[in-house]
Amino acid sequence: MKEERFRLKTSELDKLAQQLLQLEDELNSNIPVTLWISDLHGEGDRFMNILRGRFGMLYQTCREALPNTFSVDKIQYLTQLIRKKEYFEEDHVLMGTQDVIFCLVDILKYRLANIRHQTKNVFPPEFRNTINRLISGLPVPDQVFEEEILSKRLISHLAHSIRQVLLDRIIVLGDIFDRGPQPDKIIRILSSLAYRDMVNYVFGNHDILWMGAVSGNQSLVAEAMRITCRYDHFELMERLNFDSSKLTDFAEKTYPVDTITGRFKAKTGRGKSMEKALAVIQFKLEEQTIKKYPEYEMESRRWLERLATMLKSGDTSGLNDTHFPTINLDDPLKLTAEEQEIINDLTFQFTSNSKLKRLLSFFYKKGKTYHVHNNSLNIHALLPSNEDGEFEYFLGRRGRDLLDFVQATIERVGVRYLSGDTQEEKDQALFFYLWCGPKSPFFGKHAMKTFERYFLLDKESHAERTLYWKKNLQTDEFKEKLKKEFGIQRVIFGHTPIDYLKGKQMASSDGVAINVDGGFAAAYYNRGHALVHTPYQLFGIILPTPEEMQEAAQKLESAPLDIQLIDEFRQPMKIKDTAKGVLLKQQSHALLRRIRELTSEPRQV
Repeated sequence: MKEERFRLKTSELDKLAQQLLQLEDELNSNIPVTLWISDLHGEGDRFMNILRGRFGMLYQTCREALPNTFSVDKIQYLTQLIRKKEYFEEDHVLMGTQDVIFCLVDILKYRLANIRHQTKNVFPPEFRNTINRLISGLPVPDQVFEEEILSKRLISHLAHSIRQVLLDRIIVLGDIFDRGPQPDKIIRILSSLAYRDMVNYVFGNHDILWMGAVSGNQSLVAEAMRITCRYDHFELMERLNFDSSKLTDFAEKTYPVDTITGRFKAKTGRGKSMEKALAVIQFKLEEQTIKKYPEYEMESRRWLERLATMLKSGDTSGLNDTHFPTINLDDPLKLTAEEQEIINDLTFQFTSNSKLKRLLSFFYKKGKTYHVHNNSLNIHALLPSNEDGEFEYFLGRRGRDLLDFVQATIERVGVRYLSGDTQEEKDQALFFYLWCGPKSPFFGKHAMKTFERYFLLDKESHAERTLYWKKNLQTDEFKEKLKKEFGIQRVIFGHTPIDYLKGKQMASSDGVAINVDGGFAAAYYNRGHALVHTPYQLFGIILPTPEEMQEAAQKLESAPLDIQLIDEFRQPMKIKDTAKGVLLKQQSHALLRRIRELTSEPRQV
């Protein structure tokens, strides 16, 4: 019996020791190399092309891994060699195959300082043992260096392995849907076997729009379809197997193109008719929601009764469009029988479409309202705050508590959507508010002026006033509140495009607040930003436009990238230096205490 107790005690000690050593290994490993990007807005081909080039990270990795004595020419040569995955000679760089092999091994060793990498999946099997021996500093057969065919094949395999481990984590700060034609392609890339385990996703308001639509919220169904028609994305609808024939017939019959004088953006006649038909349906449905949920405090968004009054009185001088055949002037929020049939048909398609469910399941399974990574809070737009620099209350909650409440609601809706269960109407309504409400953490403006931009001549009424987030981020007091609320040192967000050509910076002067959105979509600046955190540096990347990428391809050159250095570290940043490290240290201390307790107990013999 005593021997059995001793054996169990020894077994527990071994398990605890193993756990402790694993924790210590992780604490002392380099932080993961992380890429942030935001607001991709359906630009699938462009995202894929830039992702293949790893956002210019290859040069930076080579520079960090190799001695400072290496010239820029040598670093650029090695970068090109790794990109091409083959050895070639360069007149102004004197590096033989042996020199190149040892440089590539040093780069691999630097990247593999992160314990997350499993070399079995990184090194091609033909040279796996040789590469492992080189990394460990063990001898390898002389033929590896002396036989040209072997050395060149080894260089190719080393280059391939480096490309495999350049990036540990991708954090996407939301808004895959709308504006561009290929949101489905972006989701397929991020959810593919090659990337899904390294992706963290934070919801954007355009994602929330589609998530609310597939949950069955009819105003969001109308809005998601309206934006799709606004950009004439009929090929996307066909890829998703949407049948828009009923909508098309109704729209072209009810809103012929020659009657549409409002500011509608669709370029095709079909798209413009559908855009207007859906806009009217959308306004009716969302105003019903605003009326039903006074706690949303969105009464100022109710325009249809004011429109009906204008049409009744004949005082339409402020309107650019007066053709509203489906609006009942005595009950303007009421759908016609045909409109109800249209929206019911579209809602059924949104909630039951299997292709759309495969795409949206990525959001519901992977996405979060916010994500804490290393020492950073990652959000799409903002944390609601007021003019006094205090966290803003919504539905009795604020700060982290508000974001957790939103997350719980989204998760509940997601479970019901994916299992085909009935939704709670109040949960569905919240998605409408999260899409465009003034205190939504995904929106950040006092109103979404869709009605005004479509129909009112007064351009001053079109302005969507930004709330207090960026103003508050300029104060040390507000930044300290954020740090304390989430236990972080930085906040990284997207949502609002910034034009670096006009001198705008991604980061605040102290590097605490970083905006990662340079207008990736063609509807904005067509450029985009990315952010990269390596163990040695935190830097922003100003991405090339499609035109710059095409011009570089014609010249057989790399597209130009502008770099904004935000922070750098003399020693490589370790997991123990992060917010996660604080938690791991607590676990480590608890394990060590238990080990000491067990070893201090008298041995029974």
